Amino acid sequence: MATLKQVAAHAEVSVQTVSNALNAPHRLRADTLERVNRSIELLNYRPNRNARSLRTSAVELIGYCVPSWPNQTHLVMDQFLHALCAAAERTGRHILLFTAPGGVDGMPTYDDLHARRMVDGFVLSQTETHDPRHGWLKEQGIPFVSFGRVWKETTQPGPWVDVDGAAGSAMAVRHLYESGRRRIAFLGWPKSSGLGEDRVGGWRDACKDLGLPTTGLTVRCREDSIEEGARATARLLDAGRTVDGIVALSDILALGALRELTRRGLTPGHDVGVTGFDDSPLAEVVSPGLTSLRQPMDQIAEELITILTGSSNGSPVERLLRPELVIRGSSAPG
Repeated sequence: MATLKQVAAHAEVSVQTVSNALNAPHRLRADTLERVNRSIELLNYRPNRNARSLRTSAVELIGYCVPSWPNQTHLVMDQFLHALCAAAERTGRHILLFTAPGGVDGMPTYDDLHARRMVDGFVLSQTETHDPRHGWLKEQGIPFVSFGRVWKETTQPGPWVDVDGAAGSAMAVRHLYESGRRRIAFLGWPKSSGLGEDRVGGWRDACKDLGLPTTGLTVRCREDSIEEGARATARLLDAGRTVDGIVALSDILALGALRELTRRGLTPGHDVGVTGFDDSPLAEVVSPGLTSLRQPMDQIAEELITILTGSSNGSPVERLLRPELVIRGSSAPG
């Protein structure tokens, strides 16, 4: 394999000029950069990634722990991973996927990957209260950024990118209201879920702003499953409460609501408007199609890579992005 010195000799420039071509091409004249790049290609030169990252403290290879996400999130995981890999590769970087136990038990994996120079930084997800990863990565001086906020902490332990779930729920309520709905229920998760509380808060605030009732219209599901969404919808209807709209915290729960409404002879979208969250692949293949809030995966990935690689030019290292409401037949006007 060719060395940096051999490339410099072939291009008839200094070693520093070759280094600039690789790390700071804007410093070179166009003709010089072209000559060096031609020599790099002809000699098939490949920079030593470990030496380069050690020398420049650059984030070249990014580690991402594939989480054991439950039902609703694995439906969109392919979209997120593809977006993350594409965003990294557009900047000349790559993603290393790995698995690790949750909590403290997973820290040796992070330590080993960095100690062996297999990665230079990490994208974190599935963050939780008192997550040990943030503090350890800070102590070690290892760059990281989180997809998702850490709930129930007064200050965030590091840089993050997240989707505004409260704003999304509010968008769904207003959409159903504009289609004539006046008693809009919410299917959510247990109070222990910070994400769940954020989204139900958006529903509650929007209902209050519009003068809509909320008492007795919240059902907290024990788990995120189609069956639990169907049971929650049944509890709402069996309690004798008039409901003409349902905002579900996830597409999975919304699909359960569609199933139960259909079983009872009600027409989703006509008798009861239903919305989900995530715009998973199932949302557009069910009948009627499920109105859902789409997370901007490409933008999320771009922001994560920008923050992690220090390319944000001093901008805040906290990004809260708005979802997009994708309207389909499940919320057609009543």
